[in-house]
Amino acid sequence: MISFALSEEQKQIQSLARDFTRKEILPVAAHHDKTGEFPEAVCRKAWETGLMNVHIPEAYGGAELSCMDACLIAEEIAAGCTGIGTAMEANGLAIAPVVLAGNEEQKKSILAPMTEELLFAAYCVTEPDAGSDVAGIKTRAEKKGDDYIINGEKMWITNAGVAHWYYVLAKTDEKAGHRGISAFIIPRETKGIEVGKKEINMGQRASDTRSIRFTDVKVPAKNLLGREGDGFKISMGAFDHTRPLVAAAAVGLARSAMELATRYATERRSFGSPIAAHQAINFILADMDKDIDAARLLAWRAAWLKDAGKKNTREAAMAKVFAADTAMRIATDAVQIFGGYGYSSEYPVEKLMRDAKIFQIYEGTSQIQRMIIGRELLQAKK
Repeated sequence: MISFALSEEQKQIQSLARDFTRKEILPVAAHHDKTGEFPEAVCRKAWETGLMNVHIPEAYGGAELSCMDACLIAEEIAAGCTGIGTAMEANGLAIAPVVLAGNEEQKKSILAPMTEELLFAAYCVTEPDAGSDVAGIKTRAEKKGDDYIINGEKMWITNAGVAHWYYVLAKTDEKAGHRGISAFIIPRETKGIEVGKKEINMGQRASDTRSIRFTDVKVPAKNLLGREGDGFKISMGAFDHTRPLVAAAAVGLARSAMELATRYATERRSFGSPIAAHQAINFILADMDKDIDAARLLAWRAAWLKDAGKKNTREAAMAKVFAADTAMRIATDAVQIFGGYGYSSEYPVEKLMRDAKIFQIYEGTSQIQRMIIGRELLQAKK
């Protein structure tokens, strides 16, 4: 039997996240957007409330919420501010590979402390010349005795300036392509790590985005996740968990844009009636409503498959690309409905339009998602 009804526990999780957003995020969202200040105080309250690091297993002190539960939280937080949401969820992206591939010792030493105090982490994969082409990374890890020596540079790393540890991909075999990439956990205080300046981005300015340079960074072999050559597989497996959450966050942004546009369209009058009564505007609102619903259902399906232990690579990519493109279009249409007011930073839809664009870029561009979908489709036909 198929059911789209949330359980009572899920309704409580959704309500908790919605109330938190209303009380703690909405009042400060504009401030963090204008100043670019990292929302550590908000993150601390979210951590204390149980809205961060939600998929850490119970065995290590976590709540071990499902992917579906996390989607409910992601949508509500993003409805308040996706910049703050990204600052929170960057932890989830870094944690996912450890949950997926860490051994018992690694999980105890890395995951357990994150349930005991507010700690941040960062997922370090993208490089100046290797974004979507992960196999093209140039960061190298050379084995020397019981250590690896890591050299290279990462770019556009979320939470880079506040992270206490990094999940890092590096090549251990130059000739093996993506099978020569390995994954490491590197503490921030390790000698040889240089964190760059905060990037001033178009949107999601509350998020801390920086470059990181690794120069002769010595990492103990015990910090290798899985085996040598497992890094690409681990990273892609983590995306199967996190992409439904990114899709849900895009839904949250789109929902806010629609609500603001609908409210404005019912109050703003032209030619003797509210502009919402004019077919040109009414059809835009109708398209917003149907596409948000479709995006949410795609995110929920991808999350359900993950929770059921089924492969969801194709469905997670579908959810991510559809929700990202939907958020960008709906935010743009909301600005159009507001007209000149929408182009002003005094009105919130301008921020939403800037914030929306990154959904089509991070955690795999919309073009990469289409490649994944096409590849999965063709493999299924063999």
